[in-house]
Amino acid sequence: MSAQDRLTDALYGLGWSAVKKLPEPVAARLGRTIADLAWKQRGKGVQRLESNYARVVPGASPERLAELSRAGMRSYLRYWMESFRLPAWTKEEIRDGLAIKDLHRLTEGMAAGKGVVLALPHLANWDLAGAWVTTKLGIPFTTVAERLKPETLYDRFVAYREGLGMEVLPHSGGTAFGTLARRLRDGGLVCLVADRDLSASGVEVDFFGDTARMPAGPALLAQQTGALLLPVTLWYDDSPLMRGRVHPPVAVPESGTRAEKTSVMTQALADAFATGIADHPEDWHMLQRLWLADLDPAKGST
Repeated sequence: MSAQDRLTDALYGLGWSAVKKLPEPVAARLGRTIADLAWKQRGKGVQRLESNYARVVPGASPERLAELSRAGMRSYLRYWMESFRLPAWTKEEIRDGLAIKDLHRLTEGMAAGKGVVLALPHLANWDLAGAWVTTKLGIPFTTVAERLKPETLYDRFVAYREGLGMEVLPHSGGTAFGTLARRLRDGGLVCLVADRDLSASGVEVDFFGDTARMPAGPALLAQQTGALLLPVTLWYDDSPLMRGRVHPPVAVPESGTRAEKTSVMTQALADAFATGIADHPEDWHMLQRLWLADLDPAKGST
């Protein structure tokens, strides 16, 4: 393991061990302080966040984009402060930490017994939402995590999410899709963050007026298993509470090839994500390149 990898792993370990012991107001102030310092330094992540917001809020002035990026960094650090502290939250704190509109779409879908796929963008705190599902609703679910470097950091994230009641599968290795399909055929719940996919299998969608790629997995799982596909968006308000919405289900088209159906369904997900992001752009934590026009043509990635 390189020195940089060791440092990265140590910093995350420090976060999970130290931040969770802080009183809530202290942790919140610490998050805002770190966010403001990072925003003032205007590193690559902050610049990319601002560039992405420029697409979400067309015509925004430089001053407005600066306000959004500062709020976005504060939201992003709120996510991290909450995530570091989540293992120490009581069940009551988790149950009271989220309010969801149109939750009946999820509960009725689960009651139907055909399985449900929840697809989310990188809005607010998807880990808190997952903990709320397992704690408040008592519904276990399966998700997928991208393998991180160093491997010890990936192991930390898996242990953290499993500690919140999630079954976590590695994104690589080729077995995740089959396991997810089995969980759905058994009437289970699958949750996937699905607003960015730069792989060759990503589906091109129109997103805020330009082309981006999003993963085909949610649509393919719904087609192959008969599971209900539900987009979900999350956001913060001015209180300690996080809020969310379960959007109407994405139907499988009655005609067309598998690829055509997947394209239509993934576009419908992108449209639902765009609605939530446009309403709460500062809570969209997209500090990477997303649109194809922004990618490095020499590398085809960030």
